[in-house]
Amino acid sequence: MYAQAAGAIGGLVIAFGVLAAIKDKLGLSWPATVLVTAGSLIALGYGIWRARTAVRRLWAREPRTAAKPQASAGTPPAGQAVALHAAPVTLQADGTLAPAEPAPAHPELTAALITAGAIGRDQIIKRNQATVTDMPTGTLYDFLVPEGRTYEDVEKRLGTVAGMFHVTRLHLTLERSRDNERRVKLLKLHEPPFTRPFSAPTRGEIETFAGIPLGHDVTGQLVGVPTFDKASLLVAGMTQMGKTTLINGLITCLLIAYGDFDLYLLDGKFCGLTRFEPIATRYESSDDPAVFWSMVRELNQLSDSRYAQIKEAIRKRQPVPKFKPVIFIVDEAADFFASGGNTEEKDQAKQIVNDARSLVSKSLESGISTVLMTQRPSVNAIPVEVRDQFLYRLCLYVASAGTAKVALGDTYFDTIAPINPALLDPDIKGQAVLFAKGRSTLIRGFNFDDQFIWDVVDETESRHKKAVEAAPDSPLKQAIDLLQDKGVEFMCTADLAPALGILEGSPVTQGRKLSALLGVTSGKDEKGVRGYHLADLVAALKAGL
Repeated sequence: MYAQAAGAIGGLVIAFGVLAAIKDKLGLSWPATVLVTAGSLIALGYGIWRARTAVRRLWAREPRTAAKPQASAGTPPAGQAVALHAAPVTLQADGTLAPAEPAPAHPELTAALITAGAIGRDQIIKRNQATVTDMPTGTLYDFLVPEGRTYEDVEKRLGTVAGMFHVTRLHLTLERSRDNERRVKLLKLHEPPFTRPFSAPTRGEIETFAGIPLGHDVTGQLVGVPTFDKASLLVAGMTQMGKTTLINGLITCLLIAYGDFDLYLLDGKFCGLTRFEPIATRYESSDDPAVFWSMVRELNQLSDSRYAQIKEAIRKRQPVPKFKPVIFIVDEAADFFASGGNTEEKDQAKQIVNDARSLVSKSLESGISTVLMTQRPSVNAIPVEVRDQFLYRLCLYVASAGTAKVALGDTYFDTIAPINPALLDPDIKGQAVLFAKGRSTLIRGFNFDDQFIWDVVDETESRHKKAVEAAPDSPLKQAIDLLQDKGVEFMCTADLAPALGILEGSPVTQGRKLSALLGVTSGKDEKGVRGYHLADLVAALKAGL
């Protein structure tokens, strides 16, 4: 402002000096001096324009009026033909070509994207390259951004673009084209997302979905992840936001669409995952960190065993074996990483963290996936060395952007088109931000009827029973048949070993031989007697099928 003011003052001083010199030279009054000077400048400008126009007319190569081509004139040269058919030629009065008229701009899109910084101020969205379609859920804008721009320029500024459309970021969804990087499909919702609930999907819709559905997007379409093979999921959100219902829907979809797999469940809420207990390979209902640690170590041992088989196959130049998928789901996972006050509990907490990190990061190649849920997505709830290993992230409503970073990653808000979970409506249960493969999607989890879930569980349980009954004869199958014939859920080692032909040796020796024969680690009953639970034997048999 100072420089401009100084320049203006300098210009006035110079003009005043010139006028004063003219006044003194001609001896005129001040009004006459101003009028004579202004008139002289106007006359001089007009004379220059006339001279320039005359020179152009003398040097013009084309006549003033373009002659119409005659039909008998023959075929024009190729270059001339292209020029005639490419666009109509308009000549100005001086015989020069008039500039082509620019394509009309789409006023709404051009103004919004220029202000948002998605396109330059000298660029436009052409009207003939944009279509606007009214849909039941919103307005769909399908357009091409100017050359030199791509859909990413719009995607990076979706929040600002939403403000230009007088809506929130949650009202907008963007879809890229698969055939043109400049093409953008932008949907603006008529009302806030998920204002009206969508019906739960049918079995057929789940089976035909390309992957594992997790919920509906804002338009009512199924959305999810392509697979749980070599991937794990972290689910976070404040209490009573619908995490357990969402995970119940996930397990139901897995049972329908994922095929045969082993399900390990740790129910920290004691009753949140109870519906799936009959079909779980191992089900625990506890908030004791020792129980979590036990399951983690069991799965790490399974992972080590599978890696040993992979190494052996590679050494023998054989195909890598295909393992049955294992999915480990933990509700209220933060409770299992908490450390007590004494040294022993702190040491145990460190070992749990190391084993959990190893399970999440190193077991994926062996077909073991982990799903952790927590209602306390704080910095210390789940250790960072564990959180960083998750490929998929799902965050329901949280109170702040800082809490969202804990769930979605410290650099989440630097990704393309992030969605802040703190802006979600806490009154809409199951609403969440899914961050997978570097993309954010606003979804709402399924809320299946209990009867639908029970039917899926009963069908799966029946299939498992048939598989166990049809399993080939083995010591493990014999042990299961023995316990089922006696109608007991537990049999001590002293009784089971002789029944399977292990008669010699001390009780300790018999126990070791029996464990090696069955391939199952013994357990204890409520009185501390060592033996085998029927559920553990069945789980081991199913895992080997």
